[in-house]
Amino acid sequence: MRNRLKFWCLISLVILLVNSALLWAFPTATAFNVANLLLHVLLGAAVGILALIWARVERRWLWTLAAAISGVALAVIGNTHDHKLILWVHVVLALFGVAAIFARRENLQLARISVAAAAAVLVAGAAYRYWIPHPGDRIVNPLTVPVSMDEEGAGPKSPFFPSGANTSDGKLVPSSFFMESQKCGECHRDIYQQWKSSAHHFASFNNQFYRKSIEYMQSVVGTKPSKWCAGCHDHAVFFNGRFDRPIKEQIDTPEAQAGLSCMSCHSIVHVKGSVGNGSFIMSYPPLHEVANSSNPIVRNLERFVTYAAPEAHRRTFMKPFMRNNAEFCSACHKVHLDIPVNRYRWFRGFNDYDNWQASGVSGLGARSFYYPPKSATCGGCHMPLVDSHDPGNINGKVHSHRFPAANTALPFVNKDAKQLATTEHFLQSGFITVDIFAVTPVAEENHTVRMVRRAGAESQQANTGFAVGEESEQNAPAVIRNVGEVAAPADASGVSLKPGETVKVDVVVRTRKIGHFFPGGTVDAFDVWLELEACDDTGKPIFWSGQVEQNGKGPVEPGAHFYRSYQLDAAGNPIDKRNAWQARSLLYARLIPPGAADVAHYLVQVPASAKGNIHFTAKLNYRKFSWYYTQFSYAGQPKPNQSPALLSAEFNSLAYSFDPHNVPANVSGQMKGVIPNLPIVTLAKAELTLPVSTKAPVWNTVTRSPNARERWNDWGIGLLLQGDLKGAEFAFRKAAEAQPDHADAWLNTARALILEGETDAAKPYIEHALKLDPSLGRIYYFRALIEKTDGRYDDALASLARVESQYPHDRVPLNQTARILFLKRQYAKALEYCRRVTAIDPEDVEVHYTAMLCYRGLGDTEKAAHEQALFQRFKADEASQAITASRRMLSPEDNNERQRIHNHESVPLPL
Repeated sequence: MRNRLKFWCLISLVILLVNSALLWAFPTATAFNVANLLLHVLLGAAVGILALIWARVERRWLWTLAAAISGVALAVIGNTHDHKLILWVHVVLALFGVAAIFARRENLQLARISVAAAAAVLVAGAAYRYWIPHPGDRIVNPLTVPVSMDEEGAGPKSPFFPSGANTSDGKLVPSSFFMESQKCGECHRDIYQQWKSSAHHFASFNNQFYRKSIEYMQSVVGTKPSKWCAGCHDHAVFFNGRFDRPIKEQIDTPEAQAGLSCMSCHSIVHVKGSVGNGSFIMSYPPLHEVANSSNPIVRNLERFVTYAAPEAHRRTFMKPFMRNNAEFCSACHKVHLDIPVNRYRWFRGFNDYDNWQASGVSGLGARSFYYPPKSATCGGCHMPLVDSHDPGNINGKVHSHRFPAANTALPFVNKDAKQLATTEHFLQSGFITVDIFAVTPVAEENHTVRMVRRAGAESQQANTGFAVGEESEQNAPAVIRNVGEVAAPADASGVSLKPGETVKVDVVVRTRKIGHFFPGGTVDAFDVWLELEACDDTGKPIFWSGQVEQNGKGPVEPGAHFYRSYQLDAAGNPIDKRNAWQARSLLYARLIPPGAADVAHYLVQVPASAKGNIHFTAKLNYRKFSWYYTQFSYAGQPKPNQSPALLSAEFNSLAYSFDPHNVPANVSGQMKGVIPNLPIVTLAKAELTLPVSTKAPVWNTVTRSPNARERWNDWGIGLLLQGDLKGAEFAFRKAAEAQPDHADAWLNTARALILEGETDAAKPYIEHALKLDPSLGRIYYFRALIEKTDGRYDDALASLARVESQYPHDRVPLNQTARILFLKRQYAKALEYCRRVTAIDPEDVEVHYTAMLCYRGLGDTEKAAHEQALFQRFKADEASQAITASRRMLSPEDNNERQRIHNHESVPLPL
C-alpha cells in the first residue's frame, strides 16, 4: 500500500511539473487553461497531503510540503504583483522539492522523462510568446491604400459601416458586454472609480454635448452616416445594431448612457494601422458569459481562477499593442470623412496622431525646433502613474484611468469636483507658456518694404480641416520685409512708452510638454484664445483684446487671437454645431505644433494723458466648448417660420433660439433646466510693466539676459511659421548672438534664408551649425534642400541618407528622396521610397503624387491611374476656397484672423 501511494505521489509530481510548465507557457483564457489550473491546485493539494505523510519517514519531502503550503497561501491571497515574492518562494520551494525527490537513483528515469517533457513545453511556450508573435499584436499600415471609404473597415455590407470598426467574426455583440464595467470594478476598484469620472465614460449619450451633435446629424442625414461617430463613441448601442434606429427614440435606455466601458478598449484585439476612423477589431471573448455569470458559485470560481493565475486574464485584456503605443490611440483620435458620411469627398477631421508621429516629442521627426530629453507617447501624459493598491498595480502604481486632458465641460456639468480639479491641474501644468516679448514702433513698421512670394511650390497639400505640421511640407505665402526698430526682450530692453503714440506688442505662445498640436482634438468646437489687457496705474484698462462678453459669461469678442479650426459649410456658414459632415471649406486653422511657437501682434495706443506705468497682462484662455456650441447643445432650437430651404445636407443657414426653456427635461448630466456657464481656465500668463515717458523711446535688443537665446528663438519660430521670413531671420541671428555655441540658432537662420530663396546666404550658417554639432540630423535635411536647389542631386541624396539613418520614420525626408530620384529618372528606386512613406502614412498626398509620376515614367498606366485616384482623393479642393468669400465680407474680424500675419486692436473701452 505504501509503495503504491509513493508511486502515485511520484506520478502526481511528474504531472504537476508538466502542468506547471503549461501554465507558464500558455497562459490563455481558455477552458483548457482553466482546467489545467484547477488540476494544478488539486494535484498540489494532494501532493501536499502526501508530503505531510511521507515527511515523517523521509525529511526530503519537507521541501514539497513547504511548496504546498506556499501554494495554499497564494490561492488564498491571490497571485498578484503585490504577492510576487510569495510566488517566487513557491516556485523555488517546488523546484527544490522536485529535485530532492527525483535525485534518488530509482527515480532518475522518471526524472529525465518529466524534465524533458516540461522543458519541451517551456521551449514551445517561449517560441509561441516571443519568437512567433501573433500578427495582430503589431500595428502596421496596410499595403493596399483604399481609393474610397467603401474599401475601409469591413465595407458597405458591414452592419458597422461607414465606421472602420468591426468584430472578429463580423457579427453583432450583445450590449451587456459593454455595460458591465462595475464587475471589473469589483477587483479593480481604483481604476473603476477613475474611469467613472473620465471623458471615456461620458463619451456617449450621457454627454449632452455629444448627444446634441448626433441628434442634429440624424435629423438631417439619417442614422447610417452617424455610425461613423458611433464606432468610437457608442459601443453599447453600436455593436449590437441598435444604431439603425434614431437615438432620440432610445436616449434614456441604459445602453445609450453606458459610454465607453472597460471592454471598449480592452477587448480590441487588433488595430488596422494608423488611419483612424475606428479602424480596430473587437473580440467577444468565448468565456465572457461564464466570467460575468450572476451565479455566485460560477462567479466565485471565476474570481478564484483569475486571482490564482492572473496572467491569462492580463494577456486577454492587455494586448502588447496597448502599451505605450500611439497607434492604438490613433484608431479613434484621428479621423477623416468621405462621401458615405459627408456626401462630399475625403476631408481630414481632427488628427492628434500625425503631428505627434512627425515631431520631436515622438523622437521620429527629423526637423523639429525642440526635442524633449526623452520621447513620449499618449499614455505618458494622459495616463500618468498614480498611487494605487489595485490588484494590477506595479510597485504601488497604476496608470490613471481618469485620462486627464482638456475636457472641463463634462466634470463641470456632472458636478464632479475631483475630476474637474484633476483636469484643471493638467491644463495648468506648464505644458504651454506665454511671453510678452517685443515692442515695436508702429510708425517704423508702416515704412517697411513688403513682398509676397509663394514658398515651397513643389509640395502637394491635403484636403483638411485641421492644421498640418511637420508631417508635410507647406505651401504658404511668405512676407519679406525689412526689420525696423524693436525693443526685445521687452522686460530687459529699458524701453518706455510715449503718450499718444501707438506701438506693436508681440506676445509669444510656446508649446512645451505637449505631443500634438495645441489645441488638440475637435478644434472647431472650443474657445481657445489669447487675451492681452493693458491698464494704467489706476487699474483702468487702456487696451483689451480677447474680452469675454456678458461680464465673462458670453462669447469671446470676435477680434481676439483664436486657436482653432474655422470651417465653413457650403453656404459659407461657420461649422459651429459639431457638424463636420457639412464642412466644405476652411477659412483658417491656427494651431501650434509640438515644440514650436506662435506670435500674436497687438496695436496698443498709449493715451495722450497717460502717466506713470502701463501694466500688460497676457493670458492664454481655454473654454472646453465655445459659447455658441454650449448654447446650441442645451437649448438650440430653430426659430419658427423659417424656410425649409435654409437647411440641407450641405449647409445650415437657420437662425436658432437659445431660450433656457428649450433645455430638455431629460438633459444629460447633473445640471438640469439651465444652460451651463462653462469655466474658463487660464493655461498660461505673463505680465510686463513699461514706464510712460515724454522722451523719445530707445529701442534696444538684448541678447545677454536670462533665457535670451530661447526667447529670441521662440519669437523667431513664431514669425517663421507665419511666413515673416526676414523677421524670423533677424530673431534667429539674435539667438545666435545670445549663445554662439548653440547649433540650432545657426540652423534656424539658415531655415529662414532657404525659405526666402537665399540658399547661397544659408550655406555658411549650415556649415557653422555642422561644426558646432555634426550629430544633428535636421542640419543635413536643410543642407539637402540647398544641394537640391543647386542641382547637386547626388549630394542631396547623401545628406538625406544621413537624415534617414537617424530618423527612418520621418516621411518628409523620404518624400524628398523619392522626389529627387524621380528627377534623376530612377523611377523604380523612387517607388521603393514611396512605399516606405505609405507604410508610415497611407494618406500622404505627396507620396501618391510622386508615385503617379514614377509609374507614368515607367509606362505602367494602370498603376499610374491608381495612384492618380489616390492623389485626387486626398488632395486639397482648391475651388472650395471660393466659399470663404461671403464669410470674409460679412465678418472683418474673421477675415483679419484668416491672414497669417495680422494685428489685433482693442475692443471699445469707456473713456
